Order: sequence, then structure tokens, then C-alpha cells
Amino acid sequence: MKKLLIAGALLTTSLIAPSYAANYTIDNKGAHASINFKASHLGFSILTGRFNKLSGTFSYDEANIAASKITVNIDTSSIDSNHAERDKHIRSDDFLDAGKFSTAKFTSTKVEDKGNGKLSITGDFTLHGITKSLVIDAVKIGEGKDPWGGYRVGFSGTAKVTMGDFGFKKNFGTIDLDLYIEGIRN
Repeated sequence: MKKLLIAGALLTTSLIAPSYAANYTIDNKGAHASINFKASHLGFSILTGRFNKLSGTFSYDEANIAASKITVNIDTSSIDSNHAERDKHIRSDDFLDAGKFSTAKFTSTKVEDKGNGKLSITGDFTLHGITKSLVIDAVKIGEGKDPWGGYRVGFSGTAKVTMGDFGFKKNFGTIDLDLYIEGIRN
């Protein structure tokens, strides 16, 4: 009887025990993460590109999404619009001033579960030395074991950045960001 009570207590405890978020490192080594952008080019066309170097970590627990956290660091000098001279100009003090502000950073302050794998991630985004609130509309793509014995989870997201909010010398309006983040569980 005593063994039955102990087993019942252990089972009950394990059923109501809090779940804990798993910690992940963004897979930048395998090129399974990217931050892409779209911007108006003088009102005539759309300029697209990406940042080739980013890093970061996040925690995620599907049972307690509000406890999730993410930090992403972007190397601003890694901008790539598929045109070397334009990239040099974007890195200049007219825009990113990558020599002075070599890193852009996003740190979440709130993660909301919108249902069906959709998330709203609010955080502090620092770009060009200025920090503003940014909201990322995200969607969980999937999670599971990978072929190399690890465990991964991936998300996509979109956000808008208004250049005028970040003190650029040249302001061409809004930049649309498309984010693809895959993390490897630590």
C-alpha cells in the first residue's frame, strides 16, 4: 500500500510539475537562419537583400509561450543587396553607419500566443544607436529531431522598420523584414 501511495504521489507530481523552456542557439553556421529585407528604391522598384551574419539564442516552451525569450544580433556590415557599390553606400553614414554601429540587436520583452502556431513577439530593437519597440508577427514552422542527433525548432516572422525612427541621414520610408530562424537545442 505504501509503495502504491508513493508511486501515486510521484505520478501526480510529474503531471503537475511545471514545464521548462528549452534553450536554443540560432543555427547560423549551417545557414539555417536569415534576415531578409525589402525597401522601396526611390519609388521606382523594390530593393531586396539580406544580412549574411547573425547570431542569437532563444528559449521556447510550447506549454508556456509567454515565458519564451529571444535575442538576435545582426552584423550590419554583412548587408548584401547583390550589388557591391550599393552595399558600400548602405554601410556608409548615410544609412547603417556600420563602422560606428556594427551591430543591430533585438531583445524580446513579451511573447504572446495567438493560437495555431502564431506568435506576436514584442521587443527592443537597436539600430543605428537608437532603440525602439518592434513587433514581429511570427509563425512556428516545426520542431523535432534532426539527422545529426540534435533537436531543432524553426520560426518565420515579419516586421516593419521605419527608417525615420532610427535617425538615418537618408530616409526612404519603411523597410519590410522577413525573418527565418532555426534553433538547435543546447
